[in-house]
Amino acid sequence: MLPCSRLTLLLPFDPRGIRVLNLLFHSSITLDYLAMDGERQSKEFVDRKSGSKYGGGDISHRILPHLLRLYESRATAQDFEIYAPNATFEDPLMCAHGVEQIKSAFYSVSKVFSESRIVEYTVQENTTGPGKAEILIDNKQHYKIFGRDIDMVSLIRLKVEEGKVIRHEDWWDGNPLKNRDTVNLPLIGRLAEVTRRGSMLITHALMGFGKDPSP
Repeated sequence: MLPCSRLTLLLPFDPRGIRVLNLLFHSSITLDYLAMDGERQSKEFVDRKSGSKYGGGDISHRILPHLLRLYESRATAQDFEIYAPNATFEDPLMCAHGVEQIKSAFYSVSKVFSESRIVEYTVQENTTGPGKAEILIDNKQHYKIFGRDIDMVSLIRLKVEEGKVIRHEDWWDGNPLKNRDTVNLPLIGRLAEVTRRGSMLITHALMGFGKDPSP
């Protein structure tokens, strides 16, 4: 559990506080999962990826270096050029519409975590139609907050059209995002959707509406 005194300093109008609270209390990830030790997390990742295979193609080779920089919190404005103007990004905490909101989502990570990166991954690229592809990245992500290491596995799903990402989803622990189509009670799914949008809009405002950091 995070020290309450240090957590209080982040609230209520700091994007770090919002991100920490979402990370700790959002229904899609539990404190029990965060408390899993590194050995168990590593074993889970090996088990999950053992049946996968590398199948990356030209599109993933071009996109992947930019994506890794996003998750390492060292992205520049040029890295976001992998996205189409109306692209969406969604994880269990946020749902971003458009490149400016996607920038805010990723720029906010460094306000919360002292370290963030993808440490292991496998890639599979599937052609879904003319000029269209789906890229699946089975990965392990590492974060550090208040001196505490957090490791988790995820499945990143990218939908690409004409070389640009139009949809980016990050499924923590490989679980589909909760929405009206994936839960038994559509009302609960709708509430999850609204919560993610609200979290994104607040973060977007606090991060200067996608303003690129100074060089």
